[in-house]
Amino acid sequence: MNFRTRRCRIVVGLTGGLLLSTLPFTAVAKEASATANSASRHSFWSALALQSRRAPDAWSRLRNGFRLSHENANPRVAAWLDWYRAHPRHVEKVAAQAKPWLRWVTQQLESHRLPSEIALLPFIESGYDPTATNPGGAAGLWQFMPATGDAMGLSRTAWYDGRHDVVAATDAAMNYIQQQADRWYDGDILLALAAYNAGAGTVNAAREAAANRGDPIDYWHLRLPAETMDYIPRLLALSEVIAEPEQYGVALPSIPDKVQFAQVDTQGPLTLSMAADLAGVDPQILRALNPGFKRASTRPRDDASILVPAAAKQRFLANLATLPDSERTVLNRYVVRRGDTLSAIAKHFGVSVGEIQRENGLDGSTIRIGQALTVPSMALAQNSGARR
Repeated sequence: MNFRTRRCRIVVGLTGGLLLSTLPFTAVAKEASATANSASRHSFWSALALQSRRAPDAWSRLRNGFRLSHENANPRVAAWLDWYRAHPRHVEKVAAQAKPWLRWVTQQLESHRLPSEIALLPFIESGYDPTATNPGGAAGLWQFMPATGDAMGLSRTAWYDGRHDVVAATDAAMNYIQQQADRWYDGDILLALAAYNAGAGTVNAAREAAANRGDPIDYWHLRLPAETMDYIPRLLALSEVIAEPEQYGVALPSIPDKVQFAQVDTQGPLTLSMAADLAGVDPQILRALNPGFKRASTRPRDDASILVPAAAKQRFLANLATLPDSERTVLNRYVVRRGDTLSAIAKHFGVSVGEIQRENGLDGSTIRIGQALTVPSMALAQNSGARR
């Protein structure tokens, strides 16, 4: 053994943390290199897999904004946690319906500085269906009653109902909740949400009664209508399920954390079927994004706007720029009379049966007396489908 060899072995032993004096230096070096390469490859693939599993999505964005205590130990919340555990498919079904809207609603809550748990209220109110209506008169994603919707600026006309317009109604709902919190409850969001459900008068009366009994006047000590007694516990339990879906057997659908739709000006009245043609998308997709319109057309005014899929925005605007004014004719309205058929109505207006079906969302040819149909002009019908 010469001095140089021993010296190299000592250096390897010190830097590697092992004393390998019995191995030739070249073997040690090769083994160390192979080990390092193996560790490097292992670290790379592990990091890649971890990154893949933790890719940001709309659900993680939602969870990042959770600010309410979910009160898991509260018996009223625990009862709903048990219910959700027993009905995971219910959560998954509504979550699927929320896909077009959840990220955007979460963003609006961020801009209003409100807890993102509120984005889950439409799970309870409407099943995240903006077309939902209630026999009692409530309508839309946020289930506004007519008077409350009017007070919050959600207009209702023969052409449009703002309660079904997700963009307008979401802004109105957040403003309403914030107003209740600031006006009556010193910023207490749970009381504001209770007022959203039952009305501030009902909640305030319950608080006064609690004070007279000598009880605290926070939400948990109030005696409210049965629906409102369940309203907050149900929301908090759902928030906990969304926070830890695996614990409750829930498989949430993938919702990317990216823009789903864009709001664009139509620069005048436009039928939804023509708008779909300009955007190059299925008319049913455009209808689903614009549930506030009642006549398969924008409102007959110059400042009309619609939602289109984000990926179709540029195509829509490019085609809109070349659209002749003659194709913007406001749709005709026809009320079905005894003896009418779709083919006869189509012949009367000089359009095809298919055009009438598309404008009115009809799957077949069945119509009923008194039914109001939207019928396109002849020029519009002839030009529909020309752009692809």
